[in-house]
Amino acid sequence: MKKYFNLFDLSQKVNYKNEILSGLTVAIALVPEAVAFALMAKLSPLTGLYAAFMVGLVTAIFGGRPGMISGATGAIAAVIVTLAKTHGAEYIFATVILAGVIQATAGFLKLGKLIRLIPHPAIFGFVNGLAIIIFSAQLGEFKGPAGDWLTGEPLFIFLGLVLLSMVIIWGLPKLTKVVPSSLVAILVVFGLVFFMNIDTATVGDKASIQGGFPPFHIPVIPFTFATLKIILPYAFIVAGVGLIESLLTLNIIDEITETRGRGNKEAVAQGLANIFSGFFSGMGGCAMIGQSLINISSGARARLSGIVAAILLLVFVMFGSSIIEMIPMAALTGVMIMVSIGTFEWASLRTLNKMPKSDIFIMVLVTLITAVLHNLALAVIIGVVIAALVFAWDNAKRIRARKYVDDNGIKHYEIYGPLFFGSVSTFSDKFDVLGDPDEVIIDFAESRVVDMSAIEALNKITERYEKVGKKIHLKHLSPDCYKLLKNAERIIDVNIVEDPTYKLVVDKL
Repeated sequence: MKKYFNLFDLSQKVNYKNEILSGLTVAIALVPEAVAFALMAKLSPLTGLYAAFMVGLVTAIFGGRPGMISGATGAIAAVIVTLAKTHGAEYIFATVILAGVIQATAGFLKLGKLIRLIPHPAIFGFVNGLAIIIFSAQLGEFKGPAGDWLTGEPLFIFLGLVLLSMVIIWGLPKLTKVVPSSLVAILVVFGLVFFMNIDTATVGDKASIQGGFPPFHIPVIPFTFATLKIILPYAFIVAGVGLIESLLTLNIIDEITETRGRGNKEAVAQGLANIFSGFFSGMGGCAMIGQSLINISSGARARLSGIVAAILLLVFVMFGSSIIEMIPMAALTGVMIMVSIGTFEWASLRTLNKMPKSDIFIMVLVTLITAVLHNLALAVIIGVVIAALVFAWDNAKRIRARKYVDDNGIKHYEIYGPLFFGSVSTFSDKFDVLGDPDEVIIDFAESRVVDMSAIEALNKITERYEKVGKKIHLKHLSPDCYKLLKNAERIIDVNIVEDPTYKLVVDKL
């Protein structure tokens, strides 16, 4: 239990300046996103802000990836919006708590390692789709309060401020990395708008962020089986989407920092964070790839930055709302556009002509599903399924047999490649039952019996030889294959005849 809850890695060197400044930058950028995602889910702005604080703080302290930022996300908002419309906020809080329990259970059961099953093309597609989502979400900032596109002077002012923030973020690191370029961009644009009295949209135009400390609140819902039937499907989807996005973000940060996070610990932390979020009036959340990249690119590598970001966010809500509400949306839009550019895996485009067609298809499909449907879990699951089918098809074609007759007149079939549901048909076609001598040996030294379809194939081939009065021997079965065959004896009759002149791998020599 202790490994899940050790607060700090004392061996980790902490650059306090980078951590605090990065946390400040992230906290400022969290405000409009938390508000936007709450409104997207048809909830009050404070519901998103409280979730950003609670999820961000708990995962920063207990998570498996120092430097990664969590909070209220669009992926979670997209899942719960329907439930919010039909049943209201109280059911959302209960759903988030139940999702947290599911996530923590997955972490304790060490299911975080299942993220390894996600192929690289699917990760590329996920990242590219997410970059498109982040970019496209910023386009809404180019619209006025009535929802129409900005034109004329308001458009040029907003676009100019966005470009200014982007240039600062791009150019400042080439001169100095003493302070995070994203923070400088926000402060410069804020100062320009404030002192020159420029008329442009601010955070306060979105919604007021003023509030108090998140209140402890037990969801007011009927504690009945009917209620469970309503929230359970949403809870599983929220838990799945949250874990997939969090663990993929963890892998991306691992690659950037060339370090290794702990997936199971992160899953437990995400679960605890959502449980606390649900009990403290939050909409729940998960890892935020955009904010995490802002944090990492600003030089943060430790837990302190996430803790600072969460605490400062709450300070903004409780005491500094009037100042934060004055920050121009153009500055934050520029920051997020640069995040989307940095998120996109441009290397995936340069290697298109070098990738297998199946990988290209998976990457493009996952990108499209992520970008169009905004369903990250569905996109990744489809990518994994297609990759698994391609893998099965490729391996089904690779099974082959080397055949020869020894000096004793015994025919040998040396099998190469895995024997599983995809290759059993090809495997069966390798044998000449009627033309073979009275004794046959099938050698599995370079093969492996994988599943029940393989066992059934062996059963059928032994039956075919027995019907014509010939003996068949299975040789060099590995211990796990031999155990699989033994376990299947109650279901089907697999005949393994051991010839004393041949030693099986399972024999203890």
